[in-house]
Amino acid sequence: MTAVEFIEPISHEAGVEQAKTLFSKTYGVEPEGVWAAPGRVNLIGEHTDYNAGLCLPIALPHRTFIALSPREDTKVRVVSDVAPDKVAEADLYELQARGVDGWAAYPTGVAWALREAGFDKVKGFDAAFVSCVPLGSGLSSSAAMTCSTALALDDVYGLGYGDSDAGRVTLINAAIKSENEMAGASTGGLDQNASMRCTAGHALLLDCRPELTPLENVSQQEFDLDKYGLELLVVDTQAPHQLNDGQYAQRRATCEQAAKILGVANLRVTADGIAKADDPFQALKETLDALPDETMKKRVRHVVTEIERVRSFVRAFAQGDIEAAGRLFNASHDSLAADYEVTVPELDVAVDVARHNGAYGARMTGGGFGGSIIALVDKGRSHEVAQAIADEFEKRGFHAPRALAAVAAPSASREA
Repeated sequence: MTAVEFIEPISHEAGVEQAKTLFSKTYGVEPEGVWAAPGRVNLIGEHTDYNAGLCLPIALPHRTFIALSPREDTKVRVVSDVAPDKVAEADLYELQARGVDGWAAYPTGVAWALREAGFDKVKGFDAAFVSCVPLGSGLSSSAAMTCSTALALDDVYGLGYGDSDAGRVTLINAAIKSENEMAGASTGGLDQNASMRCTAGHALLLDCRPELTPLENVSQQEFDLDKYGLELLVVDTQAPHQLNDGQYAQRRATCEQAAKILGVANLRVTADGIAKADDPFQALKETLDALPDETMKKRVRHVVTEIERVRSFVRAFAQGDIEAAGRLFNASHDSLAADYEVTVPELDVAVDVARHNGAYGARMTGGGFGGSIIALVDKGRSHEVAQAIADEFEKRGFHAPRALAAVAAPSASREA
């Protein structure tokens, strides 16, 4: 059996040095500074964000480092350790949405979004990226890139938004706009909020109700794995990603249609009403009975029950009830498989193997149709459980998975 690949985070010192080296080798000068932003993993609360629900991400210790210097003109040049000999170029002058091809759209789009928001002092830049956030794994390598870029541009152009939580909301909005409008990737803001607002040892409880201000919609919830002798294993299944805009948009449209039928602004209103009912089970049944077809009933059942699972997980972990927290992981995955139908065989097999090898609970994380699973395991067991998953994948002829151990890490910061 082949040993599972375990991805360790790059240290602060190594990330700074590698980013500086790539920058100076590419552009012939030293960068003005180095910044970094983390990837994220969502503990629970999947496909709830666009239903005004609740989700609970943590920042990963795995970060994207950016060495950057501002320019006097509007030209953008970017290089990455993925292809260190290829410099991508763009120009911010009269740039329009979707005007940049390839991965350069993400960092270029941040500068474009800031300029669109009225920050005329933002001009071009040269940048070099070094990252240990796995690509295509559903762990938000794109948010790590856009958020690190936003923080760097805020700093070098003296915008003054990076030093406070309130200010970072402005930078988050630029990162979201870059992904949605320049890169054409659909994102609701969960990833960027996690990358910019998480704190060490805490999960970010994100409340996506549109009526809340950006300062009202987050709270820090303790997520100290060491306290309970735990590890959070993340396994990137490397399943060929089957998520496409059609599948995502279809589910979103079904939820919005259901809300209209139920006469509510969004399914969060429905979920809150059911949670407060004298008999929540009966209230859920009556809600589902009011919907016209089985597919819509399943989608709504997932969203309503998942929002409540987020609340329950926060309570369970705060009380040290790890068994209950694990059961909620399991229930979330089962709902995503049966009711939301966004899992694939690799995700289901990885979850099943983790459960059978002693995990308190396991679930897919992210949008689904590929990507990663997470499992709550006793400290020191991550490698063993990950290897069991890799062995089963090899038997079934799946792509070899990659794994990492997650802790609740801090958000984006200036590194040097």
